Amino acid sequence: MIKKPYNTPSLFSSLSDMLNQSHPLYKLADKIDWAKFDTAFKPLYCQNNGRPSKPIRLMCGLLILKHLRNLSDESVVEQWSENAYYQYFCGMQEFIPGAPCASSELVHFRNRIGEKGIELIFQESIRVNNEDDDDEHHDTAFIDSTVQEKNITYPTDAKLHKKIVRKALNIVHKLELPLRQSYTFVLKRIYRDQRFRNHPKNRQKAVRADRKLRTIAGRLVRELKRNLGEHSVYKELIERFEAILAQRCHSRQKIYSIHEPEVQCISKGKEHKKYEFGNKVSIIRSATGLILGAQSFRNEYDGHTIEASLAQVERLTRRKIKILAGDRGYRGKKEVNGTQILIPDVPKPSDSRYQKRKKHKLFCKRAGIEPTIGHLKSDHRLGRNFYKGVAGDAVNILLAAAAYNFKRAMKALLHLLKIISEKLSERPSMNDFSLANAF
Repeated sequence: MIKKPYNTPSLFSSLSDMLNQSHPLYKLADKIDWAKFDTAFKPLYCQNNGRPSKPIRLMCGLLILKHLRNLSDESVVEQWSENAYYQYFCGMQEFIPGAPCASSELVHFRNRIGEKGIELIFQESIRVNNEDDDDEHHDTAFIDSTVQEKNITYPTDAKLHKKIVRKALNIVHKLELPLRQSYTFVLKRIYRDQRFRNHPKNRQKAVRADRKLRTIAGRLVRELKRNLGEHSVYKELIERFEAILAQRCHSRQKIYSIHEPEVQCISKGKEHKKYEFGNKVSIIRSATGLILGAQSFRNEYDGHTIEASLAQVERLTRRKIKILAGDRGYRGKKEVNGTQILIPDVPKPSDSRYQKRKKHKLFCKRAGIEPTIGHLKSDHRLGRNFYKGVAGDAVNILLAAAAYNFKRAMKALLHLLKIISEKLSERPSMNDFSLANAF
């Protein structure tokens, strides 16, 4: 007798009856409290005007899946129409072969709910993992900071001046403004001279081309400013052009990108990458491997980020961390709002052998936050931030941390299923039970 691995769907079967209910994504969909999102985000929509909106669970599920599977907005919408588990995760009762929405609607939804709404999703990821954890696992936690790089090219003066020239000429052609000289053939020669600047014979030629390009960019910006007048929609952009042309090597508060002027140049002392361009983020991880806090900053000293990070953890978890261990970048802080701050240091003469051993184990375990940051960057889109502005910096780190916690919950569910299958396989009547068909 041949046994069918799956139930044959009937005419009236729902999507949940066709899927494997042991799949981690299926289990995770049942553990998340989706009603919390509906209650929180429903007041953000107009009840009696405009086109009916997409379901809130659908939009929240797409955001979670995007960072859970490391996809872009376009890819997660495309794969949603092909994956039945994605559709069940987003609350669908029947399989839909078409796209759920336009990819741009994810942008509008993120802007609608803002940082507080994304923080609610992150809070739910903590709650899902807290159900099976120890009540005292928040007593000791670890903190570290990293750089969230923005999606910009490596900034140089020549690149910025070239972009200023291109944008200024585009505005002139768009508005059909008068122009004394377009510098078309001059710019072509300058761009050719700027190539291969690392060769010793071409160095001086490239430096002269850089100076000439700065001069031409300044002329175009000044002429554009005269033609547009004082009250123009391009006033802020022109002021940014002037600030870039005025800055030099040792200027403070430099602008490294025209479309992302808030980007900071951060030096973390890495040998392979001396400077990173983006913003600083702070991560707090529990002793059991759960991310409790994820906060976005600009370029503050690490010790000055502790208070805001602890306040976020207390706001989301309603618990207070007793001991927080960090690296030597947090020196100068011994206690913050009742939380003891520990950093690696020379043992005190009064410490016993047991105390020295205990501190050594604590800081060895603190190093576990480094691979956590590595997974956030490589698997959950923290390595390259594609969201715009300061608000996008905060949204990206929160969604990456939430995806990490949700993935941790999925792994815990998978481990539980394996244990159950091993126990059931020990019985004589259950020898044919296996999880091979689950994935």
